[in-house]
This record gives sequence, structure tokens and C-alpha cells, in this order.
Amino acid sequence: MIAFGCSITLPEVYELYAKPGLARAAEPDSDVLALQAAGSIFRSYNLMMDKASSLEDLEALVLVHQDAEIVDPDFCAKLRAALEDPEVAVVGCVGATGVRSIAWWEGSVTWSSMVRCYEDLRGTALAAPSANGDGRPAYAQVSTGEAPLGEVETVDGFLMALSPWTVRNVRFDEGLGRQVYGYDFDFCAQVRDAGRKVVAADLQAIHHRSSGFVADPEPWVQAYIRVAEKWEGRLPGGVGPAEEDWKQRGRRAEAQAAAARLLANSKQLQAHAGGEAHGRHLQAIAGSASWRLTEPLRRLNARRSGGDG
Repeated sequence: MIAFGCSITLPEVYELYAKPGLARAAEPDSDVLALQAAGSIFRSYNLMMDKASSLEDLEALVLVHQDAEIVDPDFCAKLRAALEDPEVAVVGCVGATGVRSIAWWEGSVTWSSMVRCYEDLRGTALAAPSANGDGRPAYAQVSTGEAPLGEVETVDGFLMALSPWTVRNVRFDEGLGRQVYGYDFDFCAQVRDAGRKVVAADLQAIHHRSSGFVADPEPWVQAYIRVAEKWEGRLPGGVGPAEEDWKQRGRRAEAQAAAARLLANSKQLQAHAGGEAHGRHLQAIAGSASWRLTEPLRRLNARRSGGDG
């Protein structure tokens, strides 16, 4: 049995997005744990995992954000295929390799079948572009539609599917505080530290969100520092070893620079999405009956204007 969980802070958002997606993906025997948030997302997810861990027939627990909509009609079948390898502990839609921090998009990003829908830009939907260009590993270039795209180091936490081993043996680190940043990287780091695998798979989903990533960079910077301190020197190819106490200042500068790049990328995506929305709006106007009916008048006015000049 595949169970689903969602931490709800805005019921109206859950009703619009996550709930229809869960209804679409869930099977008749699926257990859906849609619960009011219990403090931090760490705590909420841990409570769901506690509940799911008691299910004897559990095949996976899928954790989704309230603004994430599963649109894949074969979601459960694809997830089972991804979990056929008993070493796979976490499956997501989007992942990355070469990750050094919670700014995982600066690694070699594997964008799978996730689409971002910017609700503040008339619902403009864009396939998530890679923040580092097309620097994907070779195995991630083509998706078969069923098999995992390949092993990664972390996945985007808007949708995370956990194996039964993970549900019963790993927990989100509530000691990192109440911030909402970096929990996905930290969780995947715990899984990899235990010798298990994280993979990205072709699970189709839409992330309905605003076009701005971070309104206030400081909480993100603090999360960056906390997670970096926790994993410093512990992950192969990950955060480098500490040398001296003054590295704290360097770490903060590094975090601030990463936050600045995140904000810059956000502005680029806003501009891209805004252009897409504007283009669709113009196409709708040009294709309308009123536009076609008034075309002769516009041409006449244009000739008159030209004659007066």
C-alpha cells in the first residue's frame, strides 16, 4: 500500500492543488494523511512518518507540499518501479548531483517531469529550467517514463517518496530549527550517510507557487549555515572540511552569495514567465472575434495617421 502525506497551513491551497492530485494518484487502499501543520514542517512530517511506520503493508510514503499537484496517472506504478532496488530510500521529481550545500541547484541538476506554475503571473506554467545550464549527468538526459532517471544526491522536497526502510529508520532533523529551507537536502544527506540511495524519477507533478523564491534572504542564509555546519566534512564530494574558526565568516559570505544568485535566478524566471504570460495574453486578444471585426477600422485609422504625418 502506498500512503500519502501533506502538511496543511492553508486549507484553501490544499483544496486547490494537493487534494485533487492525491485523489488522482491514490489507489483504493491508499492511506491519505492530510493533517494540519504541527509547528515546523520537520515536526509535521515526522508525525506522519510515525503514523505510517505502523502500517504493515506499507510500500511507500509520499510527502507532498500543499501547493504540489500530482498529475501522473501512472504515479504509483512508476514509484514501485523506482523502488524495486531495495537500496533506494528516497524518490523525487527533481534531483541533483555534485551538491555542496542546500543550494543544490548549483550542482549538476537533473530536472525531471516537474513543472512550475506561477500563480501570480496568470498561472503561467514553465518546465523547470536548470539553474546551471544543461549540466545534467549523462544518465539523466532521457527518461524512459518508467525507470528512475538515476541516482542523485538530493531531491526537491516539494515531493518526496520514502521507502518503508526510510519511514522506519530516518527522521527530519527538528534540531535545525523552524526554517523551511534545506530540510530536503539534510534528509537526503542522512539517507546517503546510512548507505542508501536517492533517485530522481519521471513522476509528473506541478508545483503551484509564486514566481519569487525567497522574500527575505536571512532565514535562508541561516539554514544554509546550520546545515553546512552539520554536514561539514561528512559527505563525499559534499561540504568541505573545516580548518579554522574564521571559516564561519567565509561560510556566511558563501551563503549570502548563494542567496544572491538564488534571487537573481528568481528574477530571471519571473521575467521569463512574465513574457510567456504577456505573449499568451496578446495571442488571446489577436485571436478574438472583436479583434478580427475591428481590423478594417484599425487599418483605416493607420492610413489616416500616415496621411496626416
